[in-house]
Amino acid sequence: MPYLALTLAMFLWSSAFIALKYVFEYYSPLAVLFARMAVAALCLLPLAMGGRISWQYRKGDWPWLLAMGLAEPCLYFLFEANALTLTSASQAGVITATLPMLMAAGASLFLHERQPRQVWLGIALSFAGVIWLSMDSRAGPGAPNPPLGNALEFCAMVCACGYVLIAKRLSTRYSPLAITGIQAVTGSVWFGLAMLTPWGVWPAKLYLLPSLWVLYLGAVITLGAYGLYTWAVSRIPVAKAGAFNNLIPVFTVFLAWLLLGERFEAWQAAAGALVAGGVWLSQLRAA
Repeated sequence: MPYLALTLAMFLWSSAFIALKYVFEYYSPLAVLFARMAVAALCLLPLAMGGRISWQYRKGDWPWLLAMGLAEPCLYFLFEANALTLTSASQAGVITATLPMLMAAGASLFLHERQPRQVWLGIALSFAGVIWLSMDSRAGPGAPNPPLGNALEFCAMVCACGYVLIAKRLSTRYSPLAITGIQAVTGSVWFGLAMLTPWGVWPAKLYLLPSLWVLYLGAVITLGAYGLYTWAVSRIPVAKAGAFNNLIPVFTVFLAWLLLGERFEAWQAAAGALVAGGVWLSQLRAA
């Protein structure tokens, strides 16, 4: 079940790149992020009032909870939202391939998880497939500055790594819904305050389809994907869970071709197969 949850979470996160690329044409990034977090928090409110969200607060947890919320969604979404205004959805998805290596290294250093050889080999193999996918990076109407956009997306991956490591540390005392709720509330406050600054641009007009996509981002992606991922990470090693992140570029390239009209060629399918093979290898039991 954790592996099924991870695969579904990766697909949902891939669709978020497409949705964000679309809604940013109608609303400012800050407005979208605030609405996304507010929707997620409102969806969790009935569960919290019904006592269905459990946690066991321990003295000294608050700095970790604050750091987790700041890492993701606050800084993560800030970097990613700006990245998607500068690079293509498929290229942003490609940069997420650095996350498994960051997570594996972080788990070794901070969580003292020993990684079998085939985990590193599988991550390296899938990373090679992602590099292959990224060889077609170029500027265009929807990607005015891919190098800067990709650099911002990498900063987002560093924040995501911090979130996963802290969530793993707290998962013994906080349920996946509790961790997701803390992220939603922190993000709502963070981006709500940001909307009060000169950089916050409130929508002059609401559009039906983009607004529905914003609801999807908050209710399905923020709650669904983060809930599934946090639940899975609490049950398997961080490095093994991180390897699944390399499926995001594969799903993103396919969805960008299907929904945004971006190119999809035979060599991209071959690169995607290489990524999937690397993820499969990383999940094998050590001999």
